[in-house]
Amino acid sequence: MKKTVSPRRIRGIIVRYLLLLIMLFITVGPLVWQFTSSIKGPEEALFGTESTLLPQSPTFRAYSTVFEQVPMALYIRNSLIMCVLTVVSQIVFPTLAGFMLSRKYWRGRKAYYSLLIVSMMFPFESIMVSLYMQIQGLGLANSFVGVWLPGAIGAVNVLLMRAAFAAVPDAIEEAAMLDGAGEFRRFWTIYLPAARGTMVVVIINSFISAWDDFLWPFIVLRSEDLYTLSLGLSRLASSSFAFDPRVVMAGSIIAIVPVLALFIVLQRYFFKGVEAGAVK
Repeated sequence: MKKTVSPRRIRGIIVRYLLLLIMLFITVGPLVWQFTSSIKGPEEALFGTESTLLPQSPTFRAYSTVFEQVPMALYIRNSLIMCVLTVVSQIVFPTLAGFMLSRKYWRGRKAYYSLLIVSMMFPFESIMVSLYMQIQGLGLANSFVGVWLPGAIGAVNVLLMRAAFAAVPDAIEEAAMLDGAGEFRRFWTIYLPAARGTMVVVIINSFISAWDDFLWPFIVLRSEDLYTLSLGLSRLASSSFAFDPRVVMAGSIIAIVPVLALFIVLQRYFFKGVEAGAVK
């Protein structure tokens, strides 16, 4: 006997997919338009009533022009250095801090936790002048360390790791303690696997933050040899070159590729979140 689907359920499915299509259009639409515009020929219109979504005579000339006008390989290398420094520090330090904050029996835990929450109330723009003066006083201006140091530890990432460690049942740790497992062994064999999904979230967020950061590197760096990709791409719209929107869009597409590649590689862990960890 065949099951019949009620009209109400059909309407619900239709509405659900319409909403998904709308969200897809809002999120992916600008990226698709940017890519198709970057491969349009020089005679095709980019804006106005005469412009079309699909290029009539596609060409990748704009992408080669990007590498001709600015040293993209150097900028990409500098950005990758900053991303590696940021990701490593954002994994190591927030993981250790989050584990300590998840421990229930030590004096001062609530005070440190409250201080961490309060520190998140101040936007970066309100402290960037004092941060720059400190970096300059330490002699770290115009250096990778000067760009990396203020963002070496993120309060949000500490809270994420704390929540991941706090979700581990106490019974599992107590059983490990009965088996003679020390603090480090419990941390390494129980808590880290349980927080694997959250660690992937931290990696992706930290990478994107370091890769896209523009304001702080713009303040600290002076030498063009140290420019990150976001700073280097800003030169495409400067007066030093003949401004071409196709070239600027091509540079933006190039900058998106590493982020998409990282997300594609880690997406299954990202969506699993804390459940990706195996607690035995």
